[in-house]
Amino acid sequence: MIPMTNQSRAETRRAQRAALFTYGFRPFFLFGALWAALAILLWLPQAFGEWSFATVFTPVDWHVHEMLYGYLGAVIAGFLLTAVPNWTGRLPLAGAPLVALVLVWAAGRAAVFASGWLGAAGTAVVDVAFAVLLAAAIAREIVAGRNWRNLKVLLPLVLFIAGNVAFHVEVAASGRAAFGIRIGFAAVVLLVVLIGGRIVPSFTRNWLARRPPGRMPAPFDRFDAVVVTVTALALLGWIMWPEARAVGVALAIAGLAQAARLLRWAGERTAAEPLVLILHLAYAFVPLGFLLIAATALGLGVPASAGLHAFGVGAFGTMTLAVMSRSSLGHTGRALHAGPATVAIYAFVLVAAAARIAAALAPASSAVLLHIAAFAWIAAFAGFALAYGPQLVRPRR
Repeated sequence: MIPMTNQSRAETRRAQRAALFTYGFRPFFLFGALWAALAILLWLPQAFGEWSFATVFTPVDWHVHEMLYGYLGAVIAGFLLTAVPNWTGRLPLAGAPLVALVLVWAAGRAAVFASGWLGAAGTAVVDVAFAVLLAAAIAREIVAGRNWRNLKVLLPLVLFIAGNVAFHVEVAASGRAAFGIRIGFAAVVLLVVLIGGRIVPSFTRNWLARRPPGRMPAPFDRFDAVVVTVTALALLGWIMWPEARAVGVALAIAGLAQAARLLRWAGERTAAEPLVLILHLAYAFVPLGFLLIAATALGLGVPASAGLHAFGVGAFGTMTLAVMSRSSLGHTGRALHAGPATVAIYAFVLVAAAARIAAALAPASSAVLLHIAAFAWIAAFAGFALAYGPQLVRPRR
C-alpha cells in the first residue's frame, strides 16, 4: 500500500469538497439531517423551561418553524434538485450555485435563531429567500426542459413559501403563528401525497418484479386523481376553518381515501426489504394524521398536536429518512439494500413517531414520552448523518 503524501491528502480533501456539491441531495440531506437532530436537542430544554435564547418566536413556534421550514426545507431541496434533472434530462445544479443555495439556507437558520437581535422583518427576508430561490431554480429547469407535466410540483412549493411568509407576518403582528403552521403542514402533506404517490408504488413494483409472482401495486388511475383532489380540498378547508365540523368530515373522508390508496400498493409483500417497507410505513401516517385532525375538528377530545405530529414526526420524518437513505445509496453507486445501520435509523424514527403521538394522547405520561420521542428522533437523524455522511462527501463509486 502506497502511503499518502501531504499533497495527495490535500487533493483528496479537495475532491471530497467538490463531491459534496456535485448534486443537491449531498449537502442538503447531510446538513438537513444534522439540523433535524440539533434543533430537537435545542428544543427539548426549551420545552421544559430550562433555557431560552434571543428570538422573536415563542419556543413552540421556533420548534415548529425549524422543523417545517428549516429541516424539511433542506430535505425538499435535496430531493427536488436531484429528481428534476432526472425528469428533464438536464444537468443538476452544482458547484458555486449549489454552495450559494446551501449558504442561504444556513443563513435562514442563523437568522431565525438570532431573530431577537436581527428583528422580525430582517429575519423574514433572510429566511424566506431560500425557498424562493429554490422554487425559481426548479421552475427554470422544468421550463427549460419542457417537462410540463411536472410543473404541478411547484404548487406545493409555492404554498410552502406562502406558509413561511404567513408565519413571519403572524409572529410580527401577534406574537404567535397559526395560519403559517397549517399552510406549511398542508404544503408538505401535498408533496408527500404527490411524490410519495409516485415513488412508493414505483419502487415497490420494481422490487416485486424480481420476486415470485403475486399482487402488484395498482398504477396511478382515476381513483388516485380523485383521492389527491379530495385531499387538497380537505387541506384547504383545514387551513381556513380548522375547527369546523364540515371540515372535520372532509378530513375524515380524505384519511379513509388515503388509507384505501395505500392498500392498493401491495405493501404487505415488502417485509423482506426494509428499504421498500419503510416507504409504506411512512405513508401510513398520512391517513392517520388526517383521521386525528378530523377527530380534533369534530370535537372528539383529540388534541390538535396528535394529528400534527402524526404528520410531522410520522409521515414527514419517516418518509424523509426513507427517501434520503434510498437516494443516497442509489446516487452514490451502492446497492439498494438496507443494512443494520439503516434498519436502526428506521426503527428510531418509528419509535419517535409512536412516542410523540402517544404523548399528545396521554398527557399524564407526556414528559417521559416526549423525552423518548426526542432522543429517538435525534438518534435517527444523527444516525443518518453518521452512517451516510461519508458516502455523501465522497465521489460516486
